[in-house]
Amino acid sequence: MIRRTSTVAGMFYPGNPDQLRYLLSELFRGLPSSGDAAGIVSPHAGYVYSGRTSAQAFSAINESFKGTFLVIGPSHRGFSTCISQIPWETPLGLIESDTDLGAALELPVDERAMSFGSENSLEVQLPFIQYRFPGVRVVPLMMGHQTLSDVYKISSKIIKALEIYKKPVKIVASSDFSHYVSAEKAFRDDHYAIEALVKMDIPEFFSRIQSYNITACGYGPIGCMIEVLKARGKTRCDLLGYTTSGETSGDYDQVVGYAALAVQ
Repeated sequence: MIRRTSTVAGMFYPGNPDQLRYLLSELFRGLPSSGDAAGIVSPHAGYVYSGRTSAQAFSAINESFKGTFLVIGPSHRGFSTCISQIPWETPLGLIESDTDLGAALELPVDERAMSFGSENSLEVQLPFIQYRFPGVRVVPLMMGHQTLSDVYKISSKIIKALEIYKKPVKIVASSDFSHYVSAEKAFRDDHYAIEALVKMDIPEFFSRIQSYNITACGYGPIGCMIEVLKARGKTRCDLLGYTTSGETSGDYDQVVGYAALAVQ
């Protein structure tokens, strides 16, 4: 069977399945369910740094969900926007691709781009999905250019595809926030950008990202997720949690910011 094998297991998260299941159980431990979000923002760093924040995001989706996850992440290696249409493998096993939804998106398929250079933005989300929502399917979508125009183009394709597909879909926007700045600056800048997300104002979010040179890596996927869900009648975006790598590393001079958000 053709599959996309893991490229970051053993680096971003444990490669041993028992260790991975145990870590995920600890990351989800004690987190309350906060409704049934239609979409979330989840970080994609190593689990030791951002895993708890990701678990906060996924906890906003009812664990009884049995549909498909559309996972949108940025390309860190310069590839153009594309999707995958094959199963993905993690230490927890295979997660099947929803080829019907993938075909409806009418986006290029590029399996090589998905595996090139240990791309992590999509893969690190999958064990959370496999652990909390066994049996679901996914469509990994990697976003290349992240202009506001690209957000509108891609979100319009997703909106059209969901109208055709009609089955339940949740959207995951994979993104970290500020990179390698002081914890004080990361907190200030990231919350300034997040204020616009809470208002679901993507043009303002982009304006704040650009004017403050905020080094969030997945601002395009976030924009797509919110634009799609606005078109589907969602009006509320909540900040569930925020942290930085400094809380794990002890280095508060050079941190990466992580946020969990949920669109209800």
